[in-house]
Amino acid sequence: MADEFKLETERLVLRDWQETDARLFFQNTNTPAVMRWLDGVMDEAKQQAMLGRIASCSAENGFCFWIVERKHDGTILGFCGLKRADAPGSTVPGEIEAGWRLREDVWGQGYAKEAAIATLDVAFERFGADRVVALTVPGNTASWGLMERLGMTRRMDLDYVDPRFAEPLNPAIVYSIDKVAWEPR
Repeated sequence: MADEFKLETERLVLRDWQETDARLFFQNTNTPAVMRWLDGVMDEAKQQAMLGRIASCSAENGFCFWIVERKHDGTILGFCGLKRADAPGSTVPGEIEAGWRLREDVWGQGYAKEAAIATLDVAFERFGADRVVALTVPGNTASWGLMERLGMTRRMDLDYVDPRFAEPLNPAIVYSIDKVAWEPR
């Protein structure tokens, strides 16, 4: 069995999923506010499909969207991590993609940035990425605002239409950062 993934920051632990995580994760992140830009609240079938994709991603790549847990009390705040870009219509298929989803009651407290910085560090240092992309939609200003605060660059030349979604969930907009630009951080 592969070593379990665990990454600690000042306030957070990013780690592999455990059997008991799904219920708490979905209870606090599968809400209208959190899922506004992610095609809405997921039914049970979509939740199970997402868990399956995370498990497959982890098995195939050694990385996935890891659970984000607050250190001082063990509360699950959401997820943050890496996957291989695979959306229909993608202009960056197979590239390492960073992503995050945190519960609404912790927005604005710097947790997403802290987790994303750790995720980008490990993408370049441990998983050998030359470039990491992140995807969102034009209306999700909080998400692309974080991408910009991380030093990522908007790549309008890589934006694309994902045929699964209508407006306002299209187009998918792409940000990226390469290893050379990240290293000085």
